[in-house]
Amino acid sequence: MATSTRSPHATESPSASRLTLAWVGGVAALVLLLLAGLAFGAVPLPLGEVLDALRGSADGTTTSIVRDLRAPRVMLAALVGAGLAMSGGALQGTLHNPLAEPYLLGVSGGAAVGAVLAMALVGPSMGAATPLLITGSAFAGAALATLVVTGIAQLAGGRGDAKLLIMAGVIVGAFANAVIMVALADAPPERIRGAVWWMMGSVADANWGTVARTALALALLGAVLLYKARDLDVIALGHEPARALGVDSERAGRVIFLVASWLAAATVAAAGLVGFVGLVVPNLARLLGARRHRPMMALAALYGAALLVAADLAARTLRAPVELPLGALTALVGVPFFLSRLRRGGS
Repeated sequence: MATSTRSPHATESPSASRLTLAWVGGVAALVLLLLAGLAFGAVPLPLGEVLDALRGSADGTTTSIVRDLRAPRVMLAALVGAGLAMSGGALQGTLHNPLAEPYLLGVSGGAAVGAVLAMALVGPSMGAATPLLITGSAFAGAALATLVVTGIAQLAGGRGDAKLLIMAGVIVGAFANAVIMVALADAPPERIRGAVWWMMGSVADANWGTVARTALALALLGAVLLYKARDLDVIALGHEPARALGVDSERAGRVIFLVASWLAAATVAAAGLVGFVGLVVPNLARLLGARRHRPMMALAALYGAALLVAADLAARTLRAPVELPLGALTALVGVPFFLSRLRRGGS
């Protein structure tokens, strides 16, 4: 009797092979970038000393630089990048539009208004509860912005029209910036400078408390989005096929939109406004072969983390000792990408 000598891997489709390579390459890139983020900065450190510091066998100064300053910074950058990428992927699936993302939809702007108002009005008097107050206010601002954006789009002709939603998001984002400027009009110059710097995006003030809160938000809200990924696959088929499969597409879309907005708000509370990560990375994940929403959002989280760690590394080394705003660097990548996709009709 003849027996087959083919390897099980020989039946793997080209798209599955490409997706496997994308995962392996993404993990390798993220590990290398994390190590580079720990090694480079105002005081460059050899890789051996970085590893010694992580093991606790380096001298006190090196251990403090690596563990207390750079490790929380690179971890926060990775978490914020992963959260923004997952949020953008979910919003794009909900709105059937690859140009959707938290920054362009005004969600990040609404979260920024909530966070800045908390910092400017009552934050300093709350003591240890200040970080939680800022995070809660960012959630509230994002939820309010979501309601306003969908309300404007509905008044303009239809809540389900993705183009109207993005236009409404741009309007709400501009209004949010105006509210922040008015709120800070009589603030001391130092506070205005700090708020403006924060609005441009930065993980320079990262600490392990911020890392823990952001990791918790990403774990909970990201898990919900991955669980709801099948609904996004069904929504992509259209309202009637979704109904035939037992999915209320409008209700599922609203839930996913709200969860994605909260995840974006958590990143804003941690690192300010960092735009276009949620636009670029999900599209990159699709180009790498992730077609269904669950693998797409998971792969986007990996590459979003790598992208923001790389952007933060560039922000603190390109013009050292001057540090560049993180949001400006992501915009340098995101705006040309947005324009190129807009020219192609958002397809």
